[in-house]
Amino acid sequence: MWDFVRDSQQQILFASWQHFSLVVQCLVLATVLAVVLSALVYRSRTASALANGVSAMGLTIPSFALIGLLIAPFGFGVVPAVIVVTFFATLPILRNAVVGLNSIPASVVESARGIGMSRFRTLATVELPMAWPIILAGIRVSAQMVMGIAAVAAYTLGPGLGGFIFSGLSRLGGANAFESVVVGVVGVILLAIILDLLLVVLSRLTTSRGIRVRNTNHPELRREGQRRVHPA
Repeated sequence: MWDFVRDSQQQILFASWQHFSLVVQCLVLATVLAVVLSALVYRSRTASALANGVSAMGLTIPSFALIGLLIAPFGFGVVPAVIVVTFFATLPILRNAVVGLNSIPASVVESARGIGMSRFRTLATVELPMAWPIILAGIRVSAQMVMGIAAVAAYTLGPGLGGFIFSGLSRLGGANAFESVVVGVVGVILLAIILDLLLVVLSRLTTSRGIRVRNTNHPELRREGQRRVHPA
C-alpha cells in the first residue's frame, strides 16, 4: 500500500483536487439554484409543498441510473458528472431553503415592509440572512451526499477519486487493484471530513450569535433538523 501511494502520489493529489473542486463548484451552483427556486415558491403553500415533494422524490433516484441516462445525450467526461452532482446537491438545499424562509416570523417581515423596504430588499437583507443557518445545514447534508456521488460519476470518465475505485474494481485480483480501491475510498472520506469542517467554519463566520441561538431553540426547526438526517 505504501509503495502504491508513494509511486502514485502526484496522481492521487491531482485526482483529490479535481474531486474536491468538482464538489465545491457544484455545491455553489446548487446553492444559487436552490435559493432562487425557494424565493419563487416559499410564499405559496402549494408551491412549497410541490418543491418539497420534488426534492424528496429526486433523492430516491439512483445516482448510477441517472449517470447512465446522461451518457447518451452528453457522452463521457465532465458534463454529465457536473449535471448529476449539481442535481443531487440542489435537492436538500432547496428543501431547507423553503423551510428556513417559511420559518421567518411574519411580524419581522411586516416590520421590514412597514419601514419602506421593498419585497426584494426584505428577502435579501432580512429573510435570507435569518434563514441562512437552515440553508447552510442543507448545504452540509448535500456536501456529504454528493462527495460519494462524485465518485460514482467517474463511471462517465468524470474527474476525481472515483477513477481509482472503478479502476481497481475492474481488475480485482490484479496488481495494486485493492490498493487503488482503498486509496479512492479513503480519499473520498477524508475530503468529506475536510469539506464539512470548512462548512462549520463558514457557518461560524457568516451567522450571528443571535440567529444561531434562535435556530437552536426553535422547536419546529429542531424537528426539521432531525428529519434532515434522512432527507429522502
